[in-house]
Amino acid sequence: MNEPIGRAFDSFDIQKLLALLPHRYPFLLVDRIIEARGDEYGVGVKNVTANEPHFQGHFPGRPVMPGVLLIEAMAQTAGALCVASQQASRAPSVVYMMTIDKAKFRKPVVPGDQVRFHMTRVAKRRNMWWFRGEAKVDGELVCEAEVSAMLVRE
Repeated sequence: MNEPIGRAFDSFDIQKLLALLPHRYPFLLVDRIIEARGDEYGVGVKNVTANEPHFQGHFPGRPVMPGVLLIEAMAQTAGALCVASQQASRAPSVVYMMTIDKAKFRKPVVPGDQVRFHMTRVAKRRNMWWFRGEAKVDGELVCEAEVSAMLVRE
């Protein structure tokens, strides 16, 4: 993507993510956001480790990160971007996933991998956002999907 000269990216460490998202271990699936440009674009990072609980049964002797968790991590990355973009004007909200479309799994993700979730906003209307996401390990596409979310004030 071509960026305007002088346009800086933000980043969110784990403490900021904990403030933005309601998820907690073992379901917080993003360790950090290394690039964020408002709610337009962001890159979340997940360091996959062998001691995560889903690897006990998926699959014993050959651990593979479940595809549904890759999609959830995409949604969490997008959700953090949405909530962060709203915080200047209003109190934080809860983000609910609405849809998953065009999901494709290209390659297994295993312990030791670092997954980067590249999320690009494709549309926004009122309190709803649509994102296109790509999950990559070492620059190689492992998963892609389109997700939508809704912010709800509680």
